[in-house]
Amino acid sequence: MAQRPSPKSGGKVSRRDFMKLMAAAGTVMTFAVFADWGKFLPPPKQQTGERQMVELPDGSQANVNSFPVNHAEAVIFPKSDDPVLNKEAFRTWQFIRLPEELGGKKNDASAFRMYSMVCLHLWCLWKYWPQDGRKRGECPCHGSLYDPLTGKAFAGPASLQAPPSNVLPSLDLEITSDGNVWIKPPNWSPNGNGVVGFGRFLT
Repeated sequence: MAQRPSPKSGGKVSRRDFMKLMAAAGTVMTFAVFADWGKFLPPPKQQTGERQMVELPDGSQANVNSFPVNHAEAVIFPKSDDPVLNKEAFRTWQFIRLPEELGGKKNDASAFRMYSMVCLHLWCLWKYWPQDGRKRGECPCHGSLYDPLTGKAFAGPASLQAPPSNVLPSLDLEITSDGNVWIKPPNWSPNGNGVVGFGRFLT
């Protein structure tokens, strides 16, 4: 059986995750007008209405005073007590501190972005590349490119899709007085924070 790659690798989603996302996308497209997204995205037991810390891969909480400018890490949200669930692709997000020219040196929430890593084209996992001349999200499968400032696809097949399926779901962040970064409770709808694998409307 094929092994799911590490989220940091930017590799393809496993067959199991792919089938789940296919089913979710079919449901989204069929019932987008009627669905109450908050009832099932994310799983109901995660709908606590409470903020969650941005937990980095080493187990520490992201902090504005230590997280580097123009840097990204793959993080899990919503994080559960089940390590198997935490490996699901739809829980994988790219936490980005923007480059300096896009405001990354600021010591507030505007310096950060957090996008679903599930590409809106065929659900591979994209990643942020900080090198000069790139500084963008790139999907390794079919070349979709994402603007780190907005999450909007600006090249590749995802950029040709109609809204909301050309803008990555995004999470709202806040920074407390001690510099720690927190995720605000999301609104799982295309008009809110978006739907993983489907997208959001850019406001």
